[in-house]
Amino acid sequence: MIIDHLDDPLPGSSLRPTPTGAAYTDREVFAREQADIFEKMWNCVLRADAISSPGEWKKVTVGREELIVVRTRKAGVKAYYNVCRHRGMRVCTGDEGKAKKLQCGYHAWTYALEGELVAAPNLTAMPDVDREEYGLKPVHVRQWLGYVWVCLAGGDSTAEPPDFDTEVLGEVRTRFGQVESIDNYGIENLKLGQTKTYDVAANWKLIIENFMECYHCATIHPELTEVIPEFADGLASQRKNGEVHGSSFGEDIQGFTVDGSAGVAALPAIAPNQDRKYYAITVKPQVFINTVPDHVIIHRMFPVSEQRTIVVCDWLFLPEVIEGVAEGRYDISKSVELFHRVNLQDFEACELTQPSMSSTAYARGGALVPSEHHIEEFHTWWQSTLALLESAEMHQVRVG
Repeated sequence: MIIDHLDDPLPGSSLRPTPTGAAYTDREVFAREQADIFEKMWNCVLRADAISSPGEWKKVTVGREELIVVRTRKAGVKAYYNVCRHRGMRVCTGDEGKAKKLQCGYHAWTYALEGELVAAPNLTAMPDVDREEYGLKPVHVRQWLGYVWVCLAGGDSTAEPPDFDTEVLGEVRTRFGQVESIDNYGIENLKLGQTKTYDVAANWKLIIENFMECYHCATIHPELTEVIPEFADGLASQRKNGEVHGSSFGEDIQGFTVDGSAGVAALPAIAPNQDRKYYAITVKPQVFINTVPDHVIIHRMFPVSEQRTIVVCDWLFLPEVIEGVAEGRYDISKSVELFHRVNLQDFEACELTQPSMSSTAYARGGALVPSEHHIEEFHTWWQSTLALLESAEMHQVRVG
């Protein structure tokens, strides 16, 4: 794979270079991203309460691998490759379900929820078969913020994954340190008010870059800039060197809703400098966390191809708010509608950008203006993580 790249600095000291167009369209680059990023880092895959009782399972995809995430009777939440250890058929063929055991539909190899092989035709005639060794192949699992996070690094749960406290918790809490802490929002105790899934015809990096900057906000987000006027100036909540800036609501704005009207019951433990403010951070490689005084919005991205990404967005509220919605005492529709519109506007922009990544006019990349310079940090991380080495077969995809 040879990718042309920009060697010379851009004219004008205000501008920084971007990756080349091929970084967003090349299948081999995408394959390397799946192998070296998504299959080696911690990925947030689903809410823990989506599998609330023993036997409930859901199928998820991380990188190129299909996984089963199941709540067991003895070991809490576990995750396995969705591959029968006999001849490799998918064990779970649906998207979700509930079962006492997990059974392959090909030759009826049957696994306990805890993973070990418990039954198979003629298994008693094979006493030398190690039922743990031939159990479902596990992956690493952690729970945080009320979500299940998995890591495929090492290929099974006996190999050491990247340190979760350093890679995920450390980065997030360091960035939120200037605003007391993300812990103040009590995200792990919130309940799902709404979830929406978006099928976006764009490369995952375009979506991350869009989320990190607000240079586009005045152009495509009229509702958002009405609620947070400073966004119209092009400065995002995410800044250079990992700074997370709390963006203030407008003077006459009562809540983070589509029309600026009052929201619902505020989260009780937020600090004074978190009130009437919006914060947002990216948790590499595939999570966005957005916090406001009365709810939290979390995006999870699942890249499907070099030009397609599934994004799942959850709106989380206090349990009493969700109970009140069911009883007609609370209405969260205006809260949900604001960021739903933001999502649609952002994803349309990304989809209109994706075709140009293949254009000869963008072959050598584009430019970042000063309010976007922090995106260069993401590009540097991406480049160094992939560690594409220049050789006769492969040129390094460079940011500048």
